[in-house]
Amino acid sequence: MGITLMINIKRILCPTDLSTNSDQALRYALALSRVYESQIIVCHRPDDGELSKALTVDQTPVADSSREGGVIFEGALLRFLTRKALNGLDWRGLLIDGEDVGEAITKAAAKHAADLIIMRSRRRPHRAALLGSNAESVCRTAPCPVLVTHSDEREWVQPLSRNISLERVLVPYDFSDYSELALKYALSFAQEYQAELHLLHVLPPHSVGQPEISWYPLKNESAYHNAAQRLHRSIPAEAHLWCKVTTAVSEGHPYREILNHAERNEIDLISIGAHGAGFGMHTLFGSNVDRVLRQAPCPVLVARPLKPASVQITAGLEVQHPTPKVQGRSL
Repeated sequence: MGITLMINIKRILCPTDLSTNSDQALRYALALSRVYESQIIVCHRPDDGELSKALTVDQTPVADSSREGGVIFEGALLRFLTRKALNGLDWRGLLIDGEDVGEAITKAAAKHAADLIIMRSRRRPHRAALLGSNAESVCRTAPCPVLVTHSDEREWVQPLSRNISLERVLVPYDFSDYSELALKYALSFAQEYQAELHLLHVLPPHSVGQPEISWYPLKNESAYHNAAQRLHRSIPAEAHLWCKVTTAVSEGHPYREILNHAERNEIDLISIGAHGAGFGMHTLFGSNVDRVLRQAPCPVLVARPLKPASVQITAGLEVQHPTPKVQGRSL
């Protein structure tokens, strides 16, 4: 029997500003919660005075999700669910507090032991992007992986059925522990949905003089050839039994090569490590990952280690989350 890679996602935190655009992240949260039998925590940071009389802030949620302000969170969920399906969903709503939205989201994720954050990011002009975004802020400091979606992308969750049609997953791989974590998440998705797995390693610009990779043994092995061999060894042998694996080595600026590969190969999901040599030992955000987040043609999973819980990926064995599951629904 082959190795079974399993991601144990028990709680999904989904921030929303209650707009139609940001609520689209709920579509991904609902689809993945169905697969992993997860609880969904919908959170919102209200503007000054907004809902102040209808809802209680995070620390003391209203007990009945159908009362008062609960209907506002329900309205977001009912964009994608019938009332009957909503009644059977394990969910809760939270109002979060704080001047900095990104910080408030990460604090909520830590407090409620989220295993995954799913959020929508807006496409913005390059000048505005220099100031950063809430999604980028969360990806820098989140206590768990973050799946970032946007409106102008290749989507893999169907709008009405919420069925998942994930066909190709790309992992920018630099042989660091962080890219190894990204690979494990990608392997789990690839196995679950029989998706193609693409591994890409990017050599620094002008690091070698050869225009193309040599895939065959040479007397004096090149940097390309060494990287290609290491990529092949990084894939568990069993993975070839349930998914097609493609490895590639290129030379240039990492974010450009990642985006180019994603475009050329119609990638549906990019799984990228939050840190690591080659993809950003220095100024990672502001150089590579944030540019991928802003320009990727598909959703991006920023694979961060779970804190305080350990990474829930095992070989053929499900590890129980150390934090007890919250029973029922509350707001």
